[in-house]
Amino acid sequence: MRKYLTEFIGTTFFAMTIGLAVMSGSPFAPLVIGCALMVIVYMGGHVSGGHYNPAVSFAAYRRGALPASDLLPYVIAQVAGATLGAYFAYMFLDQTFAPMPASTATTMTAFLVETLYTFLLALTVLNVATSKRTQGNSYFGLAIGFVIVIAAFAGGPISGGAFNPAIGTGPTIVHALLGGGGWSHLWLYWAGPLLGGLLASVVFKIQEEA
Repeated sequence: MRKYLTEFIGTTFFAMTIGLAVMSGSPFAPLVIGCALMVIVYMGGHVSGGHYNPAVSFAAYRRGALPASDLLPYVIAQVAGATLGAYFAYMFLDQTFAPMPASTATTMTAFLVETLYTFLLALTVLNVATSKRTQGNSYFGLAIGFVIVIAAFAGGPISGGAFNPAIGTGPTIVHALLGGGGWSHLWLYWAGPLLGGLLASVVFKIQEEA
């Protein structure tokens, strides 16, 4: 239970911070979001692994770092946390938000951006937080957080910058129920990131065998 609680709390704060930072219109929102991920990874990494992302949990499961019995409870905790965090952001600012691709981006372009940057995120997590070669390092949270800084600055304006099915789902639920938004882009934030997580687990296995 402590693992699921940690994933729930961390994802709640992550989604809330994303909403507040994005809706404030700050040009530093990607940096704030990446730093938020870094903080919660350090907060809960020793308890749950600090995933806060179903795609990362899927990659960890494929790598053998997460038991199959934990995968669904992790995903449920993450989606529930992201939904609560998005609701908190709505309470504070009386606005809703949800990721969506740029109007100039094709569906395939947005899909590839979500896939590739989630691949980088999951591959980084596997290498800095699950590999015996980097065991005991103190930089894992910094490395993981700054993947999201990079992804949000570079890919966010194209795909909407979820790189995380929970962050794609929670805000979409709140936006649809309270802000009049739709569900049409939700599949993108599951399909792309999960493919990225799958590819990361495959590449990590090759890296470990080298």
